[in-house]
Amino acid sequence: MIDEPLERLRAAVRRTRELALNRASTGLGHQDADDDVGTIGTDGALGFDPFPLLEALHRNGVRGVVIGQVAGIMHGSTELTGDLDLLWDGAPAHAPALAAAFTSVNAQLIDDKGDPVAMHPHSFLRPKVQFTSPGAGGDCCTPALPWGDLRAREFLERAITAVDPGGLEVHYVSREDLIRMRRAIGRPKDLRRADELDSFASARLARLDGGPRDGRWGGAGGG
Repeated sequence: MIDEPLERLRAAVRRTRELALNRASTGLGHQDADDDVGTIGTDGALGFDPFPLLEALHRNGVRGVVIGQVAGIMHGSTELTGDLDLLWDGAPAHAPALAAAFTSVNAQLIDDKGDPVAMHPHSFLRPKVQFTSPGAGGDCCTPALPWGDLRAREFLERAITAVDPGGLEVHYVSREDLIRMRRAIGRPKDLRRADELDSFASARLARLDGGPRDGRWGGAGGG
């Protein structure tokens, strides 16, 4: 049986592709996302599928940790998304494997200004580099990125691993750390999604106290 977080993600990918199936291209990338609607309203949602890159990271032995709304979905969020954000340790020794994984899915790198960046291990040593690929685009970050008072390296240490029957391992940030990240960024979509994740803990406590149970997957998109 597929690990539940991966089952949630696969279901969300199907819903995203169905939602965007007949949508015309807008020319907007994940960097153009609205602070309320998110990347589900950009071209990133067209054909969105993070699994080829996640599988490539696994094949190449890269411990990239999923952050952002893909991680939120794996924790049960009902909002859809059109991008994949990753955090890795930034160690130079690990950069060649990271570059090999991205190369294998025909990804391209760009900087914050939208200018192309060479697909080279050294390029991943930047605090953040943006990427596009046939299945998913997003940000690939290291702990060197300014995270305010957050200790991003600890997010890597506390990350959770989901495994499917084929052996695919996907590492993703813990719910508590994702909430911290959301509240630190503070955009409308981040605060909304942090509240949603917080509500799951309240619901679990209610169930433990004998309250109503409702574990259904559902909800409208808007990530």
